[in-house]
Amino acid sequence: MGVLELFITACVPVLNLLLVAGVGSFLATDFAGILSKEARKHLNKIVFYVFNPSLVAIYLAKTITMESLANLWFMPVNVLLAFTFGLLFGWIVIHVTRPPAKLRGLILGCCSAGNLGNMFLVIIPAICKEKGSPFGAPDVCQTNGLAYSSLSKAIGGVFVWLIVYNIVRVTSNVTEGDGDAQTNQTKVLTSGGATRIVSEGSCSISNHGISESTLPLIPTNIPHTYKVPFSERAMKCLTSVSATVHLKKIFAPSTIALIVGFIIGGTPLIRNAIIGDSAPLRVLQESAELIGGGAIPSVTMIMGANLLSGIRGGASVPPSVIAGVIVVRYILLPLLGTALVNGAIRLGLIQPDPLYRFILHLQYAVPPAMNIGTIMQLFGVGQSECSVIFLWVYAFASVTVTFWSAFFMWTLL
Repeated sequence: MGVLELFITACVPVLNLLLVAGVGSFLATDFAGILSKEARKHLNKIVFYVFNPSLVAIYLAKTITMESLANLWFMPVNVLLAFTFGLLFGWIVIHVTRPPAKLRGLILGCCSAGNLGNMFLVIIPAICKEKGSPFGAPDVCQTNGLAYSSLSKAIGGVFVWLIVYNIVRVTSNVTEGDGDAQTNQTKVLTSGGATRIVSEGSCSISNHGISESTLPLIPTNIPHTYKVPFSERAMKCLTSVSATVHLKKIFAPSTIALIVGFIIGGTPLIRNAIIGDSAPLRVLQESAELIGGGAIPSVTMIMGANLLSGIRGGASVPPSVIAGVIVVRYILLPLLGTALVNGAIRLGLIQPDPLYRFILHLQYAVPPAMNIGTIMQLFGVGQSECSVIFLWVYAFASVTVTFWSAFFMWTLL
């Protein structure tokens, strides 16, 4: 294939994405009034709990076997590397641009977490259907591509909620001044009538108009220390970890579907009963494919509708911040990812499937994950700023994703 043909092949799926997203933006306008905020909320729940799990489970079950699992081990490592270096570049952007404290978690999230699922579910099938695609027969390409994309989506979702969620959770309590965590202050009324401020974070007390020596803050009778049993300490530790890591979000429906797909695909007895045109329970496969087919258009229209709020929001985001996120996501990470993936290929760590290698490359060149907006809403910080950043970053994606897709396909020929 020539360079022009490669560019056209890479351009078509991005145009498909933009057209469907444009439909979503139109449906969210006041003129159409269909994809309102409440409607998007309900549609997003259907996608989250029904469409995406069906798509992930069935395409993994159709493609994944015990033999192929051994060849896909590098994908989680690749995603972890993309998150790690994205955090490093995001930290540099923060120190260079000096943004407001409430935007630090948003910047780190946008630089580290890429859209490793929804973008792939749209781009890969469109590339497979293009004439002259370098990835072989369209049917085989689409089946394998959706399986790789589903695996990428599930792994990316785990890392988003494991890493970005906790980064935003920590940085959402940071003050604007010195960057230290806010402390909860409680007013205490003393016997002398003076009011004192008790800082729960440092347990320090500032006294207003009364000497500390007159305050009976320390009890005279100190009780014996009680040794906490190991079982009780273990339960407290597990509870603390569960609250910090947010296990409910990590084990989202798509992650559970990933496990189900692995079980079906990796168990020959179950696989032969469900997967295939002659399988006795093939109706389960066909039904899951019908339900999962609604995931791609629904997610894309929701994305377009959400981006519309970036135009309406009117939030003020420093141009240097937007430029920094764009440089990280579309220049630094793709260049670094090209070096890392090509290095792994030369070392023989990656299977020879060109489509699999293409997806590994593309994981470094996609815009930020849409789940970041959900996380910002959970903590009530930077929601408008998130819409503005997403608007600009996804606008540039139409050019950058096309360029990097063509470049990655050219390197694989």
